[in-house]
Amino acid sequence: MTTGTSRLGGPAREAWRRYRSFVLYQLIGVSGVLLDLVLFLLLYNVLGLHEQLATVLSTSAGITNNFLLNSYLNFRVRDGMLRRFLRFYAVGLVGIGLVAVLLLVFHTWLGVDANVVKVVSLPVVAVLQFLLNKRWSFR
Repeated sequence: MTTGTSRLGGPAREAWRRYRSFVLYQLIGVSGVLLDLVLFLLLYNVLGLHEQLATVLSTSAGITNNFLLNSYLNFRVRDGMLRRFLRFYAVGLVGIGLVAVLLLVFHTWLGVDANVVKVVSLPVVAVLQFLLNKRWSFR
């Protein structure tokens, strides 16, 4: 018995492979965002860590989760892991910096709840990181 994808040839097979990789990248991204968010909520609300420290720790966990899952399950790229991780993490630091600035402006200066700032910042950071990682980390 054959699957629908085994009957695809040439360009159709390549398009399917890219689509599958993109969907898997997004699903892995969601797992990292959820890990980031849950960990932030626990660190900030339950353990009482400062919002900046909580976001650095939670985002770092999400970044590491996404790198490992993308490396092993999605792109299946295992060469130069340290170099790739450092690039991936550098992109993550851009995200951490952006969230830190947003927390400073909206939470510290304007009084918006830190939880709201964190949740609203996630899609903005996710798009920025996807574009940077696509062009640099996994190239």
